[in-house]
Amino acid sequence: MRLVYFGTASFAVPALRALADHVILVVSQPDRPSGRGMRLHPSPVKHAALELGLTCETPERSRAPEFVATLRGLEADALVVAAYGQILSVDVLESARRGGINLHGSILPAYRGAAPIQRCLINGDTETGVTLMQMDRGMDTGDMIDVVRTPVDPDETYGALQDRLAILAADLARDWMPRIVAGDYPRTPQDAALATMAPKLERIEGQLRTTMPAVEAYNRFRGVTPSPGAYLESDFGRIKIASARLGEGEGTPGTYLGGDELAFVGGCLRLREVQPEGRGRMALGALANGLRLRPGDALVSS
Repeated sequence: MRLVYFGTASFAVPALRALADHVILVVSQPDRPSGRGMRLHPSPVKHAALELGLTCETPERSRAPEFVATLRGLEADALVVAAYGQILSVDVLESARRGGINLHGSILPAYRGAAPIQRCLINGDTETGVTLMQMDRGMDTGDMIDVVRTPVDPDETYGALQDRLAILAADLARDWMPRIVAGDYPRTPQDAALATMAPKLERIEGQLRTTMPAVEAYNRFRGVTPSPGAYLESDFGRIKIASARLGEGEGTPGTYLGGDELAFVGGCLRLREVQPEGRGRMALGALANGLRLRPGDALVSS
């Protein structure tokens, strides 16, 4: 097999490792600035490609004519795509004999788009999966080849679920790519009437409001952890939330209930690890002690 692998996020790394012996080129997003010094850092896929000794290209625009010409010159059997971050043009897809084969982190046609794993957690879904599909000119609209399903743990965060789905995606890629290259694979059209969308999350979607039902707030925490991150706008400034669980107490939304519990509508969250502005991480109880909050005092005014 001669495969070109398109991927950027950590979700795409296990499948790259599974197919590495057959990958003739890796394509990833350009290095981006991050961290306190805003230094340029490679994507997780580029980092893995270099570790594996694979050639990696990082075009700003994969549809640029000169890059499409490069792809055509490789005469690849197929493009394998996972969490790449750019929509591939028809010219790119047609550069390989079997076109583009995508590993998508949902049970299509649900959650088409950039954030399927995060959106399913925010919505409180109890099942998700990975779909292997033939790409076309639409966004995650192509024919399905295979789907693997898995239950969602009620305390699973985006980071943990993404890592688990990435392993399932790697298994799908390993099992199916030889058959796909040989032309021996099924194609089942999606039911467009059942389609839902999963647009990229904005940072503001990480805000937990104590006017939310506790279960809804907890699902939102799960869906944005570790990225883009959960936070509260409290009476004492912004508080980032790194670790949380549903609690058992009840009270006026926004009030501190004692221990690590903060009241939301119809319940509470145990904020096990928080980070106030300009300070290190700590449990909510430790923060409350520092602020001299007693049970019943407001941390977040409604």
